[in-house]
Amino acid sequence: MNKIVVKNVSKAYKDVKALDNISLEILENKITGLLGTNGAGKSTLIKILTGEIKPDNGTISIFGIDIKNIDEIRKIVNVSPQESAIISNLTVYENLEFFEHLYGINDAKLIDDIMMLFNLKEFKNKRSKTLSGGYKKRLSIAISLITRPRILFLDEPTLGLDIIARRDLWRIITKISMSTTIVLTSHYLEEIESLCEDVIILSKGHVASKGTVNDIKELSGCDSFEDAFVKIVGESDEI
Repeated sequence: MNKIVVKNVSKAYKDVKALDNISLEILENKITGLLGTNGAGKSTLIKILTGEIKPDNGTISIFGIDIKNIDEIRKIVNVSPQESAIISNLTVYENLEFFEHLYGINDAKLIDDIMMLFNLKEFKNKRSKTLSGGYKKRLSIAISLITRPRILFLDEPTLGLDIIARRDLWRIITKISMSTTIVLTSHYLEEIESLCEDVIILSKGHVASKGTVNDIKELSGCDSFEDAFVKIVGESDEI
């Protein structure tokens, strides 16, 4: 089975260690949740795995490709950032078409398929600035699928959305995961519980816990995932 393998990876910014000799694996065709408080190292890890920055040491392979082969990595990886990627004055269709051309792709059927997946066809000719927050987020994530990535990083995909819009997006993310490996960060613990088959909890640059939601609850001796998370992060902070 293909997987992301991180071994003994560290990254420091001046005197601050964002990641401290971490090792982990992320399996193909699963939704893996990446959790941690602010400053835990989540953003740094995602930037390393997407080739935005280099680790100070350690090794990483992504589906058998060494992270040093960044051009090859970028062919199979994409990220939907927390900040919206959409261009507000363009229509929904024009946004998707623009990013297709940016990536050197010309495939009208791909755009139609993506609009269908995200239920965006009825808004095809609407300027994206007129969309609701939920549909803007759908379009932003849709743009990240233009390259047909095998691995998609979703950074806080439902932040700021109401519960109805969030659950609608959960259903779409689940559909995407049928053909794409997803790594998801979220501050909504119920989102992690609902969507993620595996969870990795980072704290102060270390892997504090990993496994399924039930594994993590059992290991921490807690009945709720929220209590387990608080306990694990709290214990890590005391080290």
